Amino acid sequence: MSASIYHKLAKHLDNQPGGYPSTPDGVEIRILKLLFTPDEAEFALHLNMIAEEPSTLAVRAGISTEKAQKLLDNMTTKGLVFKVRKDGKPDSYMAGQFIVGIWELQVGRLTPELAREMEAYMPLVLSADVWQKTPQMRVIPINKSIDPELRVMTYENAEALVRTKTNFVITPCICRKEKALKGQICQKPTETCITFGSDEDFFLKTGVGRKASLDEVLELLSVADKAGLVLQPTNGKDISWICCCCGCCCALLRNIKKIPNPGEIIASPFYAVVDEDLCTGCGICLNRCQIDAISFNGDIAEIKKRRCIGCGLCVTTCPWKAITLKRKPMIEQPVIPKSFTMTYLRLANKRGKIDPLSLSIMVGKSMKDRIKARNKND
Repeated sequence: MSASIYHKLAKHLDNQPGGYPSTPDGVEIRILKLLFTPDEAEFALHLNMIAEEPSTLAVRAGISTEKAQKLLDNMTTKGLVFKVRKDGKPDSYMAGQFIVGIWELQVGRLTPELAREMEAYMPLVLSADVWQKTPQMRVIPINKSIDPELRVMTYENAEALVRTKTNFVITPCICRKEKALKGQICQKPTETCITFGSDEDFFLKTGVGRKASLDEVLELLSVADKAGLVLQPTNGKDISWICCCCGCCCALLRNIKKIPNPGEIIASPFYAVVDEDLCTGCGICLNRCQIDAISFNGDIAEIKKRRCIGCGLCVTTCPWKAITLKRKPMIEQPVIPKSFTMTYLRLANKRGKIDPLSLSIMVGKSMKDRIKARNKND
């Protein structure tokens, strides 16, 4: 019975926007067994992309509101569902995407066994084919690499994005923590993930993250440049977080750079170019590049446009100012949705998991269950 529940949950997660593909050896099932109890797995089948109150979910699951609330409290603490808070309204809950979502929330619960299973699963769950449909994250350049002539939009500028926020939480990087559990210690900073939640932020409530000031976050962006970390926020003009990533640990960068054209998969509006007259062949840029986009033709650096993700790390430390960022042609510019919610909807549609009809059916079922819950409590 429990084995059947985990297979159903895997299929349910694969029907969410981010996907959860099956494997021949069942590693995805083993991961779910490490994260969910059988009761939690069964209850998770009743959550979807619509945030709903515990009483509504209780009706759908055929259990009491009290039991539903207890399950939701435990699953929220474990990072298995998303809680939505709105002033003056009861908490509501929605299904968690596995990536980006459930996995990143496990930073405080990582074990060697979970890290080992995820290492085997990552190449499939982060396949370039799925990611290219609608990337969940994008790359923005380090601020010091931005030339005024680039006419950078606010949503392409890390400092400008951060200054629109009022709450800041800094958390450890789950990718570097996963590597460390396997004895592969990265020399780059570990507290490098920035979220913008309230005092109810998951990472604060679970003690994994810490509150930070605007000045601390701006300093972290400077540290990221010095350490050679790629800035990857959520793929929306209004962002939910920024990750500072290295090519040796970041699951996305490690898998994407195995293919010949990362620059065409990663959502980035820029690419770097070398002025051959200014380049002296010092090699600093070669060590800074996290995606293996730079090689040398004699004593001159060459940047492969199809590989370059426009992060700007090679620009900021070039002693001769021989490297600059250029904007891609309009036809190559990535689509940046207004919000991360719109990114999820676009991804679900492109993966064939949702369309206007199925979304209408989902909304209709949610309304029907809310009415049932209201009538039951009257």
